[in-house]
Amino acid sequence: MRSIVRLTALAAGVLAATGAQAHVGVEPHIHGDLIAGALHPLTGPDHIAAMVAVGLWAAALGGRAIWAVPAAFVSVLAFGAVLGVMGVALPAVEPMIAVSVIALGLLTAFAVRVPMPAAAALVGFFALFHGHAHGAEMPSMANPMLYGLGFVVATALLHGAGLGLGLVAGRTTGVLARVAGAAVAVFGVVLAAG
Repeated sequence: MRSIVRLTALAAGVLAATGAQAHVGVEPHIHGDLIAGALHPLTGPDHIAAMVAVGLWAAALGGRAIWAVPAAFVSVLAFGAVLGVMGVALPAVEPMIAVSVIALGLLTAFAVRVPMPAAAALVGFFALFHGHAHGAEMPSMANPMLYGLGFVVATALLHGAGLGLGLVAGRTTGVLARVAGAAVAVFGVVLAAG
């Protein structure tokens, strides 16, 4: 897990680095784009619920799923964002985001166990829609790389929060993770109904 955190930090540093500027203010919104991207997933409770649920479910699955399931989500999220930025249409993006919240909540609430590749494929499918929404909602003046890096890092951190909660809950009775999963599913139903 530490190597994933180090790799993410290294990638963030490399992608955010810019050349020295001879004039102050040449790239006035570099940090703003990064921060705006990082804040974007935090402004949508549907995204927060789904990201935390991915971490909760990965923790419940254990083993390689602890890193592979969130990594699959983040990877496909980035691909979906590129599609959104390019204007490639996906059907039913918002309804699929609501479905993902319900499904991820139920998978956690009922502690559904599937092989790790199937779990990674399922969260990857949902990530495509979440990423598309992030990319399509990107401000037109934003630097796509920095904005994208921001929401990818924020997503990984939300997965980490879910993992942490899931791992702590798993050391007790696991009821806390199941209750959290049920709450996520109920929230998804409310989203779908609204």
